[in-house]
Amino acid sequence: MKKIETPLVSVIIPTYNRVKMLGNAINSALNQTYKNYEIIIVDDGSTDGTEEFIKQNFSNLKYIKKENGGQASARNAGLEHVNGKYIASLDSDDCWHENFLEKLVEKLENDNFDFVFANWSQEQKDGKFIDYLLKQYIHLPEDHPKETNVWIELDYDDLRSIYIAGCPSPSTSLLIKAELLKKLGWNEEMSIGDDWCMLLDIIFNNKIKGAYTTEQLWKKHINANNIYDGRNRMEVLKLLHIKDKSAILNRYKHLMTPSEIGHMQNEYVTNLILISKESLKIHKNVKDFTLYFFKALANYPKLALKLMFKGGVRKIIARNSNKNVVVNK
Repeated sequence: MKKIETPLVSVIIPTYNRVKMLGNAINSALNQTYKNYEIIIVDDGSTDGTEEFIKQNFSNLKYIKKENGGQASARNAGLEHVNGKYIASLDSDDCWHENFLEKLVEKLENDNFDFVFANWSQEQKDGKFIDYLLKQYIHLPEDHPKETNVWIELDYDDLRSIYIAGCPSPSTSLLIKAELLKKLGWNEEMSIGDDWCMLLDIIFNNKIKGAYTTEQLWKKHINANNIYDGRNRMEVLKLLHIKDKSAILNRYKHLMTPSEIGHMQNEYVTNLILISKESLKIHKNVKDFTLYFFKALANYPKLALKLMFKGGVRKIIARNSNKNVVVNK
């Protein structure tokens, strides 16, 4: 194995009103076995004493205070100050294992990948943690190894297929070449899926390759007693699986093949039907049922009727009812 260089890694930590959790995230970055890094904390308009906490406990770190603009805006504000060859974005409620950067930098430097990402431990409502990519995530190919602690390498076709289906790499899991990320940044029009859109921008504009490890190298914690970082399930479905997915479909439709478009349209309409059914059956919300059902019917009438009345939505209803939606900031 060739000698590994130790290039500078820029770590962006966006935060908004998470003063009680922020210290754990910062310390997990400071305690990395890989030591050549800079940390940029972006306070997205917090009102909970975050600024005082940082100045009292981490005065030697780069701190940026801005008006509240959302997670993508905060990450982009940090992006303006990075100096590293690679960029990581650690969310303020997450924690890296101490060898997170060391292992990801080593893979990037050894094999000249454009980005890599790591599996994680996802906290559940009962306080236990699960292996997320191997036990929970649904969009990775079925033929990928289900072994622990192995690297899976992804060529351009792999990346295109995986990321059109969904995003298996929330920002905390990711280490990426700065030259790629600086060109485009995070899309501030996204409500939740800014990391997904950012990677699709890079994939559609560059012939790149990547890799991921099934080793769990960070932890995702629950906030506000649910798995959506303080958002309820219906809000996440509406924002990520309807609003953001519709925007992503429109943004890249001219770059996708007919089969890729068909896949994304099917997922989009299925989630519209899912929301309409749950709105009526669970929440007794006739207004939302009407809104989302007729949105599906107006845009994709044949597909909507097929999914609604032929039972094609059953599998995805079961799948979405049980899966964790990872929301980051």
